[in-house]
Amino acid sequence: MSNVVHHIELWTVDVQASAPSFDWLFRRLGWVAEQDPHWPQGRIWHHPSGVYLVLEQSPDVTGRHERTHAGLNHLALRVDSTPQLAELRHECPDHGWRELYADRYPHAGGPDHTALFVENGEGFELELVAE
Repeated sequence: MSNVVHHIELWTVDVQASAPSFDWLFRRLGWVAEQDPHWPQGRIWHHPSGVYLVLEQSPDVTGRHERTHAGLNHLALRVDSTPQLAELRHECPDHGWRELYADRYPHAGGPDHTALFVENGEGFELELVAE
């Protein structure tokens, strides 16, 4: 088995508002977008490893995403290199992502951990890790 994660599904209150920030970043990281015209409330991005992520506007959502409540806090994704991480840091604000822990970049996760932490307008946090 090459991947232990099959897919990740995130629910949103507004897929039209959330999708652009995810779409830009995932495409920038080499993920491929899939849009089913018969499913306007969802978006899917496939990673070359086979893992995929679904962003869905579900009628069962009962409130806004809050990463500080019990449940998912953030996703951590690998990036190719430290230079790519620096490029993303520069570009993210133009695509709906705001940097978290900027005063501790690139070691907010500790002295031996190189990462960029960002959050989109809906409050979803991603940790982009350079290894």
